[in-house]
Parts: sequence; structure tokens; C-alpha cells
Amino acid sequence: MDYDEQLDVRGLNCPMPILKTKRRLVTMTPGEVLWVRATDPHATVDFMAYTERSEHELLAQEEVGEELQFWIRRGQERRD
Repeated sequence: MDYDEQLDVRGLNCPMPILKTKRRLVTMTPGEVLWVRATDPHATVDFMAYTERSEHELLAQEEVGEELQFWIRRGQERRD
């Protein structure tokens, strides 16, 4: 899958993968895709929950050996 930026959070445990992902997404342009590589076994649930609660979209996820990969599209900024 195509992506604009990548983030390697392999070896980090909850909550660091999500925190680092949030920080990276803020710097990206709406519509861009971030490819995240993680090894935390809770990452799948965490990323699903995060994208359901945010404006971002989980496009795909894949498990390659012990590595979890996620493609997240940066959403539009919310305006209150």
C-alpha cells in the first residue's frame, strides 16, 4: 500500500506506539497516509480504538511474522 510517511515503533510498549503515532499525524497534511510498524501485541486493539475515536482512518492492518503494520490516513482537523 502507498504511504507518505513511515513510523517505526517496534520494541515500544503501550502507550508509546499510539502516542508517537498521534504526534506524527499532527505534523502531516490531511489525506496523507502514515505506515506504522509495531511489535506491541496490544497495538491492534489500540490502533482500532484510536481511529474509531478520532478523525483518522485505519485503511489496513497486516501481521508479518511478529511485526504489526498499520496504514492510517490523516483526517481533517476538527473545528469546534
